Amino acid sequence: MSHFDWDFSAPTPSDMGDHDVPPASTRLAGRRIALLVTGGIAAMKTPEVARGLRRHGAEVVAFASEDALRYVAREALEWATLSPVITGLTYQAEHLSDGAPFDAYLLAPATHSTIAKMAHGIGDTVVTSALISALGRMERGETQILVAPTMHGTMHNAQLVDNAKRLAAQGVHFVAPRDAYGKHNLPDTQTLCIAVGRALSTSPLAGKRIMVTAGPTPVPIDGVRRIVNRFRGRLGAQIAEELTWRGAEAELVLGDGAWRPKAPLALTVTRTFDAYRDTVVARANSGLWAAIFSAGVADYRPKQAVAGKITSGQSSLMLELEPTEKVIDLAMKAAPAMHSIAFKYLEGVSEEELIRVAGQRLDRASLVVATRGEDTRGTEQRALMVRPDGVTPIENKAAIAAAIADHLETLAAQDEIRIAAQ
Repeated sequence: MSHFDWDFSAPTPSDMGDHDVPPASTRLAGRRIALLVTGGIAAMKTPEVARGLRRHGAEVVAFASEDALRYVAREALEWATLSPVITGLTYQAEHLSDGAPFDAYLLAPATHSTIAKMAHGIGDTVVTSALISALGRMERGETQILVAPTMHGTMHNAQLVDNAKRLAAQGVHFVAPRDAYGKHNLPDTQTLCIAVGRALSTSPLAGKRIMVTAGPTPVPIDGVRRIVNRFRGRLGAQIAEELTWRGAEAELVLGDGAWRPKAPLALTVTRTFDAYRDTVVARANSGLWAAIFSAGVADYRPKQAVAGKITSGQSSLMLELEPTEKVIDLAMKAAPAMHSIAFKYLEGVSEEELIRVAGQRLDRASLVVATRGEDTRGTEQRALMVRPDGVTPIENKAAIAAAIADHLETLAAQDEIRIAAQ
């Protein structure tokens, strides 16, 4: 039997009901989202978008035009949202949502025609009428509107750009389409979910440029071989994702370690230690507000890397190693005002010794995330958040990422108070 042949076994039992979604986070918990579906072929993907929003805790209600229902079944949207689909204007005035207002409106897919009507106040369908009301609510600061343009490349014209700019000037968020095959395509579901989260975020981190370093920093032995550690950057990716959800302009600088995050993040991959060093220092020089140094940086490198490939089959191979530069120190020197969070990893020591060693970095960093090898199990780990005012233990990577973001929010609030007092 091949890998592709079914062996007729039953599926693994699960406690999930047919309409349930596997939870991804609670970042949209308590939020009501109106999913506005128009008549583009991408409408076929909207049940997945609805379930994606629900995975993060949102309540979703779909509004669909008649043309939209040519591409996606009403029943599919109702199954995905757990709510009746609103398809017309009735005496109940569902398009006004007075009884249960929405925190955000997501127009996906957004056709050329719908964007034009929205920009010029034309409400000739349930979707465009809902958008007119949404614009009024947005002007009063009661909701957010997001638009995901999807259309053939020939429809990207001056009218589209003018209408989009007009709406953007009013405060409408346009989600960058996925560029492929000469078309503006619907972004993946996670991108749309994060875009909604960012639009709804009230975090003081919104708009702040933050660098997160993660993963190994390989050092070459020759043109083929390299020395690399076992760190792959999964915690750093979770930190960058958490900051991105909160509205920060976060960039993940990831050492090349044969792993890439699935979440849509601003990502720069550095192939070697030298590339990592140069990238980090350049980012620090560019005016970062904060940097989180979670990378497993190489402490040593061969004194002389061999050009080409060392001949295999030798009975032994001697390598002379030399210390690498302390990149975190170079970055801090380049940007003394940058908020810095450091990491310290040790093995075979007590927690007391780990805290003592980590505390030595508090002269330049406001927080040191200290971990031990014995506290790391698979994809989870335990960390001690070492600050000048005390130590807090945190369990699991998601909680560590959230605690780091919380710490940065405190720093951002302190910055605002300091600036206001000047």
